[in-house]
Amino acid sequence: MLGSLAYSANPDETKKNNSNQDQLRIMIIGAHPDDAESLAGMAALYVQNGHKVQLVSVTNGDKGHQSIGEIELANIRRKEAANAGDVINSDYIVMNHHDGELVPSLENRLNVIRQIRKFNPDIIFTHPPDDYHPDHRNTCLLVRDATYMVMVPHVAPEVPPMKHNPILFYEYEGNTDPDFVIGIDETFDKKIEMFHQHKSQVYDWLPWIGGYQDQVPEGEEARKQWLKEVRGKKYINIANKYRDKLIEIYGEEKGKEIKYAEAFRFSEAGIGGRFGMDQLSHYFPFLKEYQ
Repeated sequence: MLGSLAYSANPDETKKNNSNQDQLRIMIIGAHPDDAESLAGMAALYVQNGHKVQLVSVTNGDKGHQSIGEIELANIRRKEAANAGDVINSDYIVMNHHDGELVPSLENRLNVIRQIRKFNPDIIFTHPPDDYHPDHRNTCLLVRDATYMVMVPHVAPEVPPMKHNPILFYEYEGNTDPDFVIGIDETFDKKIEMFHQHKSQVYDWLPWIGGYQDQVPEGEEARKQWLKEVRGKKYINIANKYRDKLIEIYGEEKGKEIKYAEAFRFSEAGIGGRFGMDQLSHYFPFLKEYQ
């Protein structure tokens, strides 16, 4: 069946996931392979601090190219995603829903519930509900609808239910001011390396549909440097626009120095687990020294 995955109803898996009480489990769920990279700098910070990160694409990205066919492209994008995950030593799961056709159906919601349960995350980051792309918006809706249902035993009973409601955050995309801004200077190169693995997208499809194919240089290192300059602008702009939030978290000296930043905001009240600012250093342990 389209979109289905093989799940093992192994009750020991949830127990194993909770065996290290100090290790956080962070899940970044995007609509397409290369979407989770929007928060890759923060993901790398979690991994550097000994925590577990899983990146997920709800679609297989099979429509995202001007000339490569769907089956071939889906295979390419799975490999690119796996390579990107390897950069920070994290799994990159690519589900099997068609790109451009994602809808918030019950079947798709159950697939997302199963995937969340298998990883048993403490925190989930996903697209905002007001994103420009229908696949992004529907991914957000599927994740929102799943966050409570992951605890209900008789929903998708073949996978053991979670014992907690994961905290849900939305990635910042410019429409609504963020609640948090995180400096990523020390992991920005890893973020670019992850984007660089998605060659079919960052050097081919996106320049083609964006009308700037002639700007893409030849050669591995030249392309990577170009990508750093082009992609870096977004994260420089976030740091500059929300400098006050960086100073609030990191203090004036460090907050003024940060060049690159990622941002996100709370989910709506009642959606996802409860989070308070007194828990900031627990759920974002790389901020402990600044709190």
